Amino acid sequence: MVEFLKEFFEFLKERKKYWLLPIIIVLALFGTLIVLSQGSAVAPFIYTIF
Repeated sequence: MVEFLKEFFEFLKERKKYWLLPIIIVLALFGTLIVLSQGSAVAPFIYTIF
């Protein structure tokens, strides 16, 4: 996984695709939020956001 991230950041730097970084960070945060809250009592409130 670490090698993939290193290679991905090198790709962004080489191709000058810095605008992709915020999109990927936001998607990763939303994914983490959904996965961590699936079994909790907070889940119904989070799903109303989407």
